[in-house]
Amino acid sequence: MKKFQSKKKVKYRQKSSKSLRKIKISSGVFIAPSFLGVLVFFVLPFMKVINYSLVDNPISNRFVFLDNFISVIHNGAFDKAVKNTLSFSLIAVPLAVILSLLLAIVLEAKLPFRSQFRTFFLSPMMVPVASVVLIWQVLFHYNGAVNDVLMRFGGSKIDWMKSEYSLVVVVLLFLWKNLGYNMILFMAALASIPKDILEVATLESASPLQVFFYIKIRYLSSTILFVTIMSLISSFKVFREIYLLTGDYPYDSIYMLQHFMNNKYKSLDYQTLSAAAILMSIVMVVIIGILFLVEDRFGKDVEG
Repeated sequence: MKKFQSKKKVKYRQKSSKSLRKIKISSGVFIAPSFLGVLVFFVLPFMKVINYSLVDNPISNRFVFLDNFISVIHNGAFDKAVKNTLSFSLIAVPLAVILSLLLAIVLEAKLPFRSQFRTFFLSPMMVPVASVVLIWQVLFHYNGAVNDVLMRFGGSKIDWMKSEYSLVVVVLLFLWKNLGYNMILFMAALASIPKDILEVATLESASPLQVFFYIKIRYLSSTILFVTIMSLISSFKVFREIYLLTGDYPYDSIYMLQHFMNNKYKSLDYQTLSAAAILMSIVMVVIIGILFLVEDRFGKDVEG
């Protein structure tokens, strides 16, 4: 009897090991295309970028170590681009997160014209970027609609894209383009908050502000993190909109990192471009790491 049981256990272990082996092989087969795609289109090019950043130029390929990074840091155009990009991100990203969260809370209530209100913010997701930029050109051109309104109220015309107001115009464009997507994410997260917890808080005479800050915000922490990261990445990619509005060399306040990199690419200065790209990647990794630490600090008790 014992021999029979031991044989049965051995057969069971052999079957389980074979099934595990099959699962591993099939999983590897399914993952292989994605892994190869990431390796070919992301990992290998980034390794080449690192190589370019450490040599004097791609032709002679002479190793110069950190000279390119030192040159980039002392480059006036790079300093201006970094300051402008940080200023834009510090203004646009918090506004994108806070306003989209407020819009989601407003739309959670049953208000009149709620569907039209939602459509207004979701419409930029349904049209190409060029069409969105065209609307902004019509609005903020020197002879555009906004200046017509100012003239009717006794004001004077403003060349919006060639003045200190250009950053405000780009922030408004960024918000209108991204608020709808962020709003949908927050609406889904608000709908997933357990209703019984909200009911208990109401029975305990908690005020709406207490419910929002002590319950809803805690459950929204992971969504806030995701929306912040996506908005931050989008803020670093605002070059498309600015380029379509102003071209290669815009007004000083909206000269972004992407303009610097695009101009270096056109001049075939790959070593400077690569060094700037690596510095930007390091900054992005540090910022996202800090955001993950903050979310882990405030969202751990909810996940547990």
